[in-house]
Amino acid sequence: MTLALRVLVCDDELVARRRTSRLLSEQAGVEIVAECASGDEVLARLAVEDVDLVVLDINMPGMTGIETAMKMPEDRPYLVFLTAHPEHAVEAFDLGATDYVLKPVDEARLRKAIDRARRQLDAPARRDPHGAGASLARLAIATRTGVVLLGPDEVTHATFDGQLVTVHTRERAILSEATLQELEERLSASHFERVHRRAIVNLLHVERLEPVLSGGYVARLAGGRTVDVSRQAARKLRRRLGIA
Repeated sequence: MTLALRVLVCDDELVARRRTSRLLSEQAGVEIVAECASGDEVLARLAVEDVDLVVLDINMPGMTGIETAMKMPEDRPYLVFLTAHPEHAVEAFDLGATDYVLKPVDEARLRKAIDRARRQLDAPARRDPHGAGASLARLAIATRTGVVLLGPDEVTHATFDGQLVTVHTRERAILSEATLQELEERLSASHFERVHRRAIVNLLHVERLEPVLSGGYVARLAGGRTVDVSRQAARKLRRRLGIA
């Protein structure tokens, strides 16, 4: 199932904003969910709208597009920057922008940026196909008292409390010295999903996804435990599971 890409457009110039929105709306599988004229408007709309991609002008009075992006939540939508000044490209990509399109916006170039954003949104988490997670029989978890060996499918989820990562199974919780990123890279992308900057979940153990007002979910696991799913992760998870 192909879900529409939900796009927010921001440009302080009315004519440019409407032209960008028109070019986007003419593309298949794109839904314009909001048009904004300032960075403050963008931040306010992101607090209430489910947005996959923000197409954002860099040069705006008050808060620039770069500054707006820096104030977005960590689980922000993907970003495509627009500007007439190519010297901002390095700064834009340093922020993790999906693409950078020069004005005046060309239809074909904008389509390429949207296609790139859609591929990123639909792609599973990247893992090394030759790494440990590809055919891992036992997961080694370094702790302060030694190394614990687990079968990867025993892991229900893993969480980060700001200091240490806890790896959970149905029977126990293990404090690990590894980072959540390191653990994610060692687990199979076919079963495990990063659902929050502080959590990874094994989809084989998820029994129910309960929507919350923030736009995310609470993932209810077998045995009654719960894991928060952020707005950004919820968008990817819906696409992965084919949920409209």
